[in-house]
Amino acid sequence: MASFFDTKHLYHSYFKMAFPVVLGLVVTLIYNLADTFFIAQTNDTNLIAGVSLCAPVFTALMAFGNIYGQGSSSLISRLLGKNDIVTVRRVSSFCFYIALVTGIVLGVVMTAFYQPILVLLGANADTLPHAFEYYIVLVLCAPIIVLSFIHSNLVRCEGMSTESMVGTMLGAVINIILDPILISVVGMGAMGAAIATVIGYLCSVLYFLWLLHRKSRCLSIKPSLCRISGQDLGQILGVGVTAALSNLMQSLCVIVVNQFLLPYGNDKIAAMGIVLKINMIAQLILTGFAFGGVPLFGYLYGAKQHNEMKRLIRFCIGFMSTLSVVLTAGLCLFATPLMGAFVKDTGMIATGAEMLRWQAITTVFVGVVLLLTVLFQATGKVIPAFVLSISRQGVVFVVALFACVKLFSYNGVLMGQAVADVLSTVIAIALLLVFNPTAHSQENTTAE
Repeated sequence: MASFFDTKHLYHSYFKMAFPVVLGLVVTLIYNLADTFFIAQTNDTNLIAGVSLCAPVFTALMAFGNIYGQGSSSLISRLLGKNDIVTVRRVSSFCFYIALVTGIVLGVVMTAFYQPILVLLGANADTLPHAFEYYIVLVLCAPIIVLSFIHSNLVRCEGMSTESMVGTMLGAVINIILDPILISVVGMGAMGAAIATVIGYLCSVLYFLWLLHRKSRCLSIKPSLCRISGQDLGQILGVGVTAALSNLMQSLCVIVVNQFLLPYGNDKIAAMGIVLKINMIAQLILTGFAFGGVPLFGYLYGAKQHNEMKRLIRFCIGFMSTLSVVLTAGLCLFATPLMGAFVKDTGMIATGAEMLRWQAITTVFVGVVLLLTVLFQATGKVIPAFVLSISRQGVVFVVALFACVKLFSYNGVLMGQAVADVLSTVIAIALLLVFNPTAHSQENTTAE
């Protein structure tokens, strides 16, 4: 049987998979922060707000990419545990082409309905022109963005976590180089930022296609293999849609928060846009360590090595909790200088620092929710994965936000996420007790 992971040294294998994912996601954050940083240097509040309002658009495109990227990576990891290489080739080919078609459809629809979508996002007469410039480039290039999330997920399934990171970093470096040129030197503003982002993603897509041709042992993009069974499609969509819901719900929550902040002025929306990207530093580090374990969790589950899974889960929960405390301390202590790195307005810095502390205070709860969510996704547990996907930044958040705003007005907008994080953690632990994927352990001979 082909071996893709060293299951005799679980913790070493976990970090070998997770560290490149963390670095790749941090670079992805730099990708986004580069846009924010160079846009913020214009000191144009409406321009900053206009670009910030389009964050849910990018998140939505990423969500559709993750339907096939994360959905198929969960299935492929389990198939590799069973050594079913033939089905792996079919699944990987199918997901590449269905993602391409999905991106084209999204581009057409979102272009046709750009005006109501931008109004829904919170654009007004002052921010609409800037928001449109950024928005139109993203949606016209939707196929490229959606495709970029396919193989960055899939190559990790066969152990190429470092290569996945390289592909992500390649796009980020190109974006960072092009940002100041297109935004300031050429004077394209918001449109220049979007074009730089898209070119970066295109380079990533081309790199991964080269990687599949040269190094992959089991992935394929051959059109002749682009067919899978209904059962496999159900697994891809069951897990993938729950993963995508996390991104879509995140977009919804940003829209809702912006609507609540709108009466308080565009400066509050601009500050929150920057805060969410700064806080994403902690979020992506935790996400990287959580998702870094997906191929290993899926592989162990498919190979029925449940005892190893138990030890790995216990280790990951302890590690993620400790890391979360460190990240919380850093963001809370350095909230003011972090905001000051992006804007010079003292009022916006003070506003953003307060927002950032509220966002960061419950990071330890976020780590637990993320880990348990990806564990359910990796093992094909659709129901608990679905529940958690619509909780922390979904139904639970919206309910918590409305309740907090009702009680505390403006301050309630700031504390809504913290309340939702605590409630979602309670739900996640309850689901683990009910849907524990290692409950029916089977004997095996693998040792740490």
